[in-house]
Amino acid sequence: MQLPPPLRLAVERALDGVPPSELISAAQRLSERYRAEIRDGTPHLAGEHAALAYLGTRLPATYAAVRRSFDAVAAGRPDFAPQTLLDAGAGPGTALWAAADCWSSLGDALLIESSASIRALGETLCANAGRHVAWSSANLAGGLPDTSPRDLVTLSYVLDELTPAARDTLVDRLWQLTSGVLVIVEPGTPAGWQRILRARGQLLAAGAALVAPCPHAHACPIAAPDWCHFAERVERTRLHRTLKQADVPWEDEKFIYVAAARQTASASGSRVIAPPRSGSGRVTLKLCQPDGTARERLVTRREGAAFKDARRCNWGDVFGK
Repeated sequence: MQLPPPLRLAVERALDGVPPSELISAAQRLSERYRAEIRDGTPHLAGEHAALAYLGTRLPATYAAVRRSFDAVAAGRPDFAPQTLLDAGAGPGTALWAAADCWSSLGDALLIESSASIRALGETLCANAGRHVAWSSANLAGGLPDTSPRDLVTLSYVLDELTPAARDTLVDRLWQLTSGVLVIVEPGTPAGWQRILRARGQLLAAGAALVAPCPHAHACPIAAPDWCHFAERVERTRLHRTLKQADVPWEDEKFIYVAAARQTASASGSRVIAPPRSGSGRVTLKLCQPDGTARERLVTRREGAAFKDARRCNWGDVFGK
């Protein structure tokens, strides 16, 4: 997956003239914070260099994870055409760009971001987004500003920066502000999966209907040390490779998400929860099923249409309807 061309050009302009050595150092520190899921009271994107490093390294991966999550929502709710967006912990407007790319109906957005550095960059990047965009500097740990419910509400890569109590309060408040669909995205780590499971439980208790990725509202059938997550391949630009000091022109962003709606989604098939394994005339899929169970399903050439569907399936897709 690539960034939309307008966003890609805007990022290049924002980073133009900044010494690569400064960005590489800031990118390394930022990467360490994300990998270790450090919570020391300091936002990951505090400071101008951290914000610029985010644009060059984390923005493409975060965009890819959020965009792929939106694809699942669009597939599960083809009637959903959001006109308004609320993004909590918006960073430089990542979810706005992903939502606008997924739904042309989107026209109005409220983006909440406490870091002045990343918010300033986001305002520049979103200046030509072609939509009405308002920004708020509210601190998510201290509560959200008063606002009206929105069709689409998003929270991506934020819960790991909050205390458990603050997470619960925020998820409850975001659901109150959701008139259509709430999407929460976290890193695809065991800890990120646990945070999503807790948010999933809160939303179900509040009466939400799950859209994706879960095809059921039963307890998660996955047990540790395994965990549920997905992956999206991200193209690395030359600048991206320089900042990450990497030679490979791509990376796989692992993520986990939950999408919950006010209205019940139509019945879906099973979710592919691991990379499919293909052989001669056969495909093995690990599936999370509508009855709340998980199992491996061997699909052979003799099954005709099902085999063709299985061959087209990627990790995270729906199989069978």
